[in-house]
Amino acid sequence: MSEVLLEVRDIETYYGSSQALFGMRFSVHEGEFATLIGRNGMGKTTTIKTVMGLLKPKRGEVHFGGRALNPLPAYRVAQLGLGLVPEGRQVFPNLSVYENLVATANNRVRAREPWTLEKVYALFPRLKERERNLGANLSGGEQQMLAIGRALMTNPKLLILDEATEGLAPLIRQEIWDCLARLKSLGQTVIVIDKNIGPLLKLADAHHIVEKGRVVWSGASESLRAQPDLLHRYVGV
Repeated sequence: MSEVLLEVRDIETYYGSSQALFGMRFSVHEGEFATLIGRNGMGKTTTIKTVMGLLKPKRGEVHFGGRALNPLPAYRVAQLGLGLVPEGRQVFPNLSVYENLVATANNRVRAREPWTLEKVYALFPRLKERERNLGANLSGGEQQMLAIGRALMTNPKLLILDEATEGLAPLIRQEIWDCLARLKSLGQTVIVIDKNIGPLLKLADAHHIVEKGRVVWSGASESLRAQPDLLHRYVGV
């Protein structure tokens, strides 16, 4: 088995005096496609924000490549090789597609075959067509493609997508799943949050079900598919 890349150890995170995570614990191996699934408000996004350094836990630790992330500011966490496609996309509205892609591009992790503008355009030809368009003038699907491309241009060791296909038309949604399948075939380590369980069961190596701020079940797609009661109880499927 490949080495553990990300390890979340007994995290407790608060918003003011309100506790959101209660001993959150899971790990992701190098090259693994993993999910965090569960109903809204269960702590999935809070977990991602804690991993990325946008929220600081009161207890517990996050380790990435064997290094503790807790003491680091968010920009240093990103520089270590974590790329985030945030909920709501959050592309730069007043920058063109090209400018969005190159604004934060780097290869600090010294990837042997780094992501380039040409590779992103090959993955998402529509972005090449919209190269001069402002982020604000793109459709929701195009913005999601741009957000993924922008994250890839940082050459992340771990790519995290929060609500990967939320609010997208079915055809665009399929393009995003096709993109993620391509990234998996390239060996990219990925964490996905999404409500569309069907495609995740086909793509993911490991699932972590989140309920009330903690992981209540972890396992492979085959195991989850064989236990529909779990999806009904915790995801509502």
